[in-house]
Amino acid sequence: MNNPVIIKGNKYGIVVVLDDLMKFDELKEKIAEKFRDSSKFFSKAQMAVSFEGRKLSNEEQREILDIIAEETELHVVCVIEDDPQKEAVFKKALDEKLMELSNATGQFYKGNLRSGQVLESETSIIVIGDVNPGARIVSKGNIIVLGSLKGTVFAGATGNTNSFVVSLDMNPVQIRIADTIARSPDKPIKEEKKETKIAFLEDGNIYIETLNKEVLNDINL
Repeated sequence: MNNPVIIKGNKYGIVVVLDDLMKFDELKEKIAEKFRDSSKFFSKAQMAVSFEGRKLSNEEQREILDIIAEETELHVVCVIEDDPQKEAVFKKALDEKLMELSNATGQFYKGNLRSGQVLESETSIIVIGDVNPGARIVSKGNIIVLGSLKGTVFAGATGNTNSFVVSLDMNPVQIRIADTIARSPDKPIKEEKKETKIAFLEDGNIYIETLNKEVLNDINL
């Protein structure tokens, strides 16, 4: 094979075609050389990768991934097995992985949300301000309100039962986490001391507790 390493790409990932006869140690040198020469094309992209042309053991795959990490800034989020509809598989796997990663990250919104306003986020969201009655937040991840929460919030909108809601002053009209809904009582309760609280889902019920070190240690991110 004149070119023992060929890199083919689509918008969701890359396919690395490898010579099946070359000794693996020699092939690794060719792989390093190929990715070193191509590093400027990858930048800090997040992609899926697939290998063709040669049957690789799990250990060999790990060695190749280490080479890619050393020679480029490409972040390989997953390895896809050979499939005739590879681009569709790439997209599905990449979207799922990035959604998983997004739960550990988030975006910021600065300002108060007034009645009638709706804030939607593909990731976890941190609101620096108040969420007033009639306002609504929908997030596929977690919701953190650095202010008063008196509106409606929906965390884990795609079904993530590990999602949670935190607020410096927790008094929402309604909280929903995944498929479970909790509403505030019809009669207002006696005004309590304002303290940071967390709402989370456990055994099919939504619980609201004071946020402390012990509760933080139990949070699944």
